[in-house]
Amino acid sequence: MGPELLVLPAVAAAQRSSAYDSCMADGELAGIAGQLYGLPFDDFVGARTAAAKEVAGEVPAGQEQRSLATEVRSLPKPSVGAWAVNMLAALRPGTLRELAELGQSMRAAQSALDAAELRRLGQERRLLLNLAVKAARAVAEQQGRKISDAVATEVEQTLRAATADEGAAAAVRSGRLLRTLSADGVDVVDLAGAVAVPAGAGPAGAAAAGAAPSGAVPAAAAGKRPAEQPAEQPRLRAVREAPRRPAPSARERAQAGLRDAEEAARSAVREGRRYEAELAEATAAAATLAEETQSLREQLERAEEELKAARKRRDVAAARAQQAARAADKERRKEDLARERVLRLGNTPE
Repeated sequence: MGPELLVLPAVAAAQRSSAYDSCMADGELAGIAGQLYGLPFDDFVGARTAAAKEVAGEVPAGQEQRSLATEVRSLPKPSVGAWAVNMLAALRPGTLRELAELGQSMRAAQSALDAAELRRLGQERRLLLNLAVKAARAVAEQQGRKISDAVATEVEQTLRAATADEGAAAAVRSGRLLRTLSADGVDVVDLAGAVAVPAGAGPAGAAAAGAAPSGAVPAAAAGKRPAEQPAEQPRLRAVREAPRRPAPSARERAQAGLRDAEEAARSAVREGRRYEAELAEATAAAATLAEETQSLREQLERAEEELKAARKRRDVAAARAQQAARAADKERRKEDLARERVLRLGNTPE
């Protein structure tokens, strides 16, 4: 065997080692990112700087550590809406799991052109989205930040997109969302630049497993060699539990969407009529109370007039009583004087 043949195994080993180290670095970056994007919104920048310094200081002379520190320092700060969704992934993963499962059911019903099931699932989605947005508000406030109505709308759009597209569902559940999402007319979500470290953390696997924590280190970082890694998908994509059915045509999707919209419109009309009835009832009650209030005001005015007259009569009677008392006192004094005079005359001889 020639010397040149002895070099090849060494080169191959070096290449495998380099690839393995790269996967380890990606896994470590994903783990750091998962921890950073699970922090309160205002703590992100300081924690990112501290994490980069810690990584850079572990092995000062190592090129891999310096590169990892640079990547950590380059992790973008999420928008407020994306951060609120990340808080759901970190603190309320069950909420996102329910939405992901609902999305799978809706896509299955749409593939089967099951209009009745789509209508039922559409109503369920509205309820779940409402509860999920309330949960996002609650966890955001627990982390020291209230979200506005505009941000809450962005959160709802993002969660709605997660029910329309498997890749969006995986991005949302990764816990490393950078911006909010929205679904277009054909239920395809643009995920470009939407997730921090999308390849290294394997969000598709996390979505398929159903409960992988956002900061979990992937298998490559745990000692699994790159050759054993599954092929990476070009987009974040959840694994289907059932075989893929033929995708419906644009016309069929549009018809299903129309039926869903018609049902939503009918529901809105029913709700509007209910509110109209409540308005009429409240208006009638207000009119009755206004009449009663006017009657009570008139009674109060009459009572005040009667009270004023009674007070006047009382004052006159009090004055007369005082005069009568003085007159009676005067007459008693006269009576006493007359009695004394009679006594004196009775004691005087004639």
